Amino acid sequence: MPIALAQGVNLHVVPTEKYKTVRILVRFNTRLNKEIITKRTLLSSLLETNSLNYPDQVKLSGKLAELYGASFGINVNKKGNLHWLNVSMNFVNDRYLENTHVLEDAVDFIKEIIFYPNIIEGKFEAETFQREKENLLAYYESVSEDKQVYSSLALQNLYFSQSADQRIPSFGTRSDLENETAESLAAYHEQMLKEDQVDIFVLGDVDETTVATLFKALPFEDRSAGKADVFYTQPSRNVIEERSEQEKLAQSKLNLGYHTDIFYGDENYFALQIFNGVFGGFPHSKLFMNVREKENLAYYASSSIDTFRGFLSVQTGIDGKNRNQVLHLIAQELENIRQGNVTELEIKQTKAMLKNQYLLSLDNAGAVLETEYLDDLIPHLRLEDDEWIRRMEAVTLADVQRVAKRIQLQAIFFLEGEKTDA
Repeated sequence: MPIALAQGVNLHVVPTEKYKTVRILVRFNTRLNKEIITKRTLLSSLLETNSLNYPDQVKLSGKLAELYGASFGINVNKKGNLHWLNVSMNFVNDRYLENTHVLEDAVDFIKEIIFYPNIIEGKFEAETFQREKENLLAYYESVSEDKQVYSSLALQNLYFSQSADQRIPSFGTRSDLENETAESLAAYHEQMLKEDQVDIFVLGDVDETTVATLFKALPFEDRSAGKADVFYTQPSRNVIEERSEQEKLAQSKLNLGYHTDIFYGDENYFALQIFNGVFGGFPHSKLFMNVREKENLAYYASSSIDTFRGFLSVQTGIDGKNRNQVLHLIAQELENIRQGNVTELEIKQTKAMLKNQYLLSLDNAGAVLETEYLDDLIPHLRLEDDEWIRRMEAVTLADVQRVAKRIQLQAIFFLEGEKTDA
């Protein structure tokens, strides 16, 4: 059961003897909103770089070295309707050392980072702020230069064109960054501390009472309780949105966005997982084997699913002259699955891959904490490990066909490069 540190602030202790380290995740959770995404991204960089008492990278790194080489990081991401700022830390368990208090020092370090950033007289220290703003700007430019990432984000922008919040990346935009100042970020930091829902997870061979005592000393204040619905739903449209761009590239990018209307925990969730694996999710999939290998029409071809937004995307790198042929082939492979033209081996291989991925995630501390978070966020969808595997294994070809028939093409983004000679 969660331990309430304040209204809207909960501590979750996950005791396990599986690891020799302790992992802490502090997640600030708020409703996804275009106005704050860039602020939170820049704020994550400022908090990660230094603090009031560790005002430069050397001092910050020195403190982590004192904690027996602890690792620490801050990032942002989004899930459905939610935007998260994550503070994570990994360090050796005191049980494997002599006369140490690494856990206590680690909690003090997290307190320093979260509550005492490098803010003086209501604004972030000028040099740090300017450097991190420039670094983020450089990152935005690097994303534009990575045409595979650029095309994926352009497809998202096209598919979610009716939602200003959903269509922009989880890390924000260049135009919003230009408006941020050292004062505006300091003010937003204070707002986030007071208003975000906060969940703290501690995973490791630890004593719950000890952990609770340490975290209760953090100066969190009450805030409005309650979390936004994590799932973003978008109705399907009869019109397919299309956009094309041209650049001097050796390789064109053709990305497709499909409406699934199937979400995490739905009765068709596992059938969608199998469908995606057969369609384009794995190296044995139809897109990889037929579009890329057999027909030699793509440098890469794969599919992925977002079950918190009911969205499936296909990513390909192709010769621009083959655009229509590749579109036709992708549609044909989808139709093949709808018609049941799937071998028993394809289904068996997909289930084996999904099972292996799931079992590997049980040994990954980060993945374990993400599962714990979702179980707390949507507890009625919680599944035990053996039940997850049982439901996945129970999926039939008829189930996969049923899901395939629900998949609707909604968006096509084509980044056309230089055409090669036939």
